[in-house]
Amino acid sequence: MKILNKQFYTQSTTEIAKQLLGKFLCRKINGKIYIGKIVETEAYLGKKDLACHTSKGKTKRNEVMFGSAGHAYIYFIYGMYHCFNVVTEEENNPCAVLVRALEPINIPRRRNTRFCIPTTNGPAKLCREFQVDKKLNGHNLTLGEKLWIENGDTIKPNQIKRSKRVGVDYAGIWKDRLLRFYIKDNEFVSKR
Repeated sequence: MKILNKQFYTQSTTEIAKQLLGKFLCRKINGKIYIGKIVETEAYLGKKDLACHTSKGKTKRNEVMFGSAGHAYIYFIYGMYHCFNVVTEEENNPCAVLVRALEPINIPRRRNTRFCIPTTNGPAKLCREFQVDKKLNGHNLTLGEKLWIENGDTIKPNQIKRSKRVGVDYAGIWKDRLLRFYIKDNEFVSKR
């Protein structure tokens, strides 16, 4: 398969959020490749978007979002979870797409897990399964090393559902924007 290049990530964030559906997130761990099909995303549109981490300016936490498109922005929430985002658009226009859910394709099972099938139907769950944490913050996704996204299935427009983003009730008018995208009827979508 073909690794997505920087040009892909410089498009409009909303378009990227839709186009990532059906693509494959890949993670190399101890010589094994974990693969999951992206089935749910959310677009975050920079400084003007009150739900975006950059709406209040540049900080140590969000500085990766002000950088080059095609890099991973990984943050820690609730003192226990990581979330994986893809930086989009041009430098200093801090936008990103949150990858919310994956359909497991090739995810090796860890011995001490109690689940029979991988749980990747949420942003923190997929990070746990793919062992994505702050060590990968700023990682260049276009190199095909450790963490990357490959071309995958083309999802037809009539198969893409659109809704409000999850957990952004604090964001004023931005809480009602339809910036969450997911594959219709996919069982691994986090919320309907």
